[in-house]
Amino acid sequence: MTTSRPAVYDGAHEAEVLAELTAMIRHVLEGYELEEGEITMRTRFGSDLELESIDLVTLAGLLEERYGGAVNFAEFVAGMDLEEIIELDVGRLVEHICVCLKAADGGRP
Repeated sequence: MTTSRPAVYDGAHEAEVLAELTAMIRHVLEGYELEEGEITMRTRFGSDLELESIDLVTLAGLLEERYGGAVNFAEFVAGMDLEEIIELDVGRLVEHICVCLKAADGGRP
């Protein structure tokens, strides 16, 4: 299932969020060997990274630590059907984070 992605963020902000999210994912997967550059916008949490539900809960906690209430992971996935959650990729979460941060900042770039 393909979903459209909002385009209300800029590339520099997206790159920064991707780097921060990649660090969080590496923290969650501590002990697993990940190659440098292995996590991209197209990397899927389930089939590529094999994150389990407990890993996603841990990631949600890290997102809250970093971004506070501006980014609510549970709310984000609550609006998805099971297939969308299974196929969720890093890029879709990065874009969601960017949209949330822009909204929290009053829409400023």
